[in-house]
Amino acid sequence: MKAKELREQSTEELQAKTRDMRDEIFKLNLQKHGGQIEKPSRIRELRRDIARVETVLTEKRRAAAPAAAAK
Repeated sequence: MKAKELREQSTEELQAKTRDMRDEIFKLNLQKHGGQIEKPSRIRELRRDIARVETVLTEKRRAAAPAAAAK
C-alpha cells in the first residue's frame, strides 16, 4: 500500500481501512498464540500499513485545521 494511494482516499475510507486492519491483526494474533498462523510476517505488514494510514489521516487533519480557523 502506497501513501500516494492513501492520500487520494477520503477520511472516512481511511478510518474504515484502519478499523479493518486492526481487526485482522487481532485475528492474526489469536492464531499466532494458538500456533496456527501461516504467515507471521503479515502482522508486521499490517502494523506498518496502519502507521501509513494514520500518518495520512494526521496530514489531512492538519491541512483542514488552518482552513477551518481561517473561516
